[in-house]
Amino acid sequence: MPILGTLLKKGIRIRESLEQEYSNPFDLQKNELKKLLISASQTSFGKQYRFDHILGAYKYTNKEFFERFKQFIPIHNYNKIYDEWWSQAKRGGSNVCWPGKVKYFALSSGTSEASSKYIPITRDMRKAIQKTSIRQILTLSKYDLPSEVYQGGILMLGGSTQLNNRGSYFEGDLSGITAAQIPFWFQHFYKPGKKIAKTRDWDEKLDEIARNAGDWNINIIVGVPAWIQLLMEKILDYYSATHIHEVWPNLSVYVHGGVSFDPYRKGFQKLLGKDIYYIETYLASEGFIAFQNGPGQRSMKMVLNSGIFYEFIPFERKYFNESGELLSNVPTLMIDEVEEGKEYALLLSSCAGAWRYLIGDVVRIINKEEAEIVITGRTKHFLSLCGEHLSVDNMNKAIELVSDDLNITIPEFTVSGIPHGSLFAHHWYIGTDDTVNETEMKVKLDNYLKELNDDYAVERSAALKEVFISVLPLNTFYKYMEAKGKVGGQNKFPRVIKDSQLEDWKSFLNLAV
Repeated sequence: MPILGTLLKKGIRIRESLEQEYSNPFDLQKNELKKLLISASQTSFGKQYRFDHILGAYKYTNKEFFERFKQFIPIHNYNKIYDEWWSQAKRGGSNVCWPGKVKYFALSSGTSEASSKYIPITRDMRKAIQKTSIRQILTLSKYDLPSEVYQGGILMLGGSTQLNNRGSYFEGDLSGITAAQIPFWFQHFYKPGKKIAKTRDWDEKLDEIARNAGDWNINIIVGVPAWIQLLMEKILDYYSATHIHEVWPNLSVYVHGGVSFDPYRKGFQKLLGKDIYYIETYLASEGFIAFQNGPGQRSMKMVLNSGIFYEFIPFERKYFNESGELLSNVPTLMIDEVEEGKEYALLLSSCAGAWRYLIGDVVRIINKEEAEIVITGRTKHFLSLCGEHLSVDNMNKAIELVSDDLNITIPEFTVSGIPHGSLFAHHWYIGTDDTVNETEMKVKLDNYLKELNDDYAVERSAALKEVFISVLPLNTFYKYMEAKGKVGGQNKFPRVIKDSQLEDWKSFLNLAV
């Protein structure tokens, strides 16, 4: 039975989608916060921060509830909320930040820290992610897709579903946790299937998928671009095929997230036999935040009524230091107070027990009324050694323009800020298997960045004295990730590399020579 028909037959309701469509963002978020506060009011966190008093402000028609919420509950980064609260839940504590015990923790290094973070995944969060995933599947009805698409399978390439048992909890990649919990009715469509999904060795998993790929009718693929590209290359090699549509003729949709897809677009096109739809999703370890709501859009619609309350901090110099860390006494805004075209750092409060938690991502508001955003980077993933304020968004665009000019593909890159004499320089590490003139690439990249960022242009004539470029085989990036145990799943190479991670990277490159 086609997947859309199955969703309807199984009684999957789309009430949440309709509710968001016909309600304004403020009302949705006001109600969502109220539900979160009520649910967690008797937890240790809720009692300490007087959730009952915050809830009492809901009887007023103004924003007193939000003022109390901000007044009573401090902003948390990962270290603060983990040390004070989540570590208790990890040790088996009950009713810490959310009712009951936390059975699962997602391991997430993000792309800025070398060590793993432990993000709680509660039963309510798993249900919220599942429901939002279904909402995204239902949006396929907006696309001009052949009927065969709804008859086939969905390949979801993620971490192992064989989770690590730590006694009081299980740990693993979020994609592995959610795949292990997929509903029975969905298993008919889900590939690579339970057996292969349990495989922990990434190379073994890719080999198993490649061996079975010819027996599957895959219509939709889901995963991080770098690992999906590697998988498709392995499948083409296994079957001696020239493009992936020789193996999967009905492949029509690729659902991606985690990083900007633009650097990978050319590489994907070389692997395809025909055009497909690319659908962006914003699924973080902390929750399912947004997804592309229709064809032809470059923005994503935030999910406002599925277990997450959002606050927005203007991403401006006066609120963040040069390392991207939040300063004290910063303003936070609700969804109705943001401005289109401006960038904001996200705070989340969620049904996983996150409260005013700085997720680290920066988004730009595209459409305030529809709550549509694009991800522009991370609070710690920008370079500002001397005031150049170079964002990941600038970097992605410049790399895209350079790759177009030189007719090459650059799926991976990273950049570091380094001392240069008494001043500063940027060192770019470019991952491509194409032949490149480094001097020509350097000039083009530098010029495009000057066009895209006025601050960068000013500093290139002042304190930012030099730009260095090292072109590396693409496999170098993947081998580094493998050496750090960060292959597959939701792992991705950082676009900006700093501090101890930079030293590890340079040591790895020295050994690789």
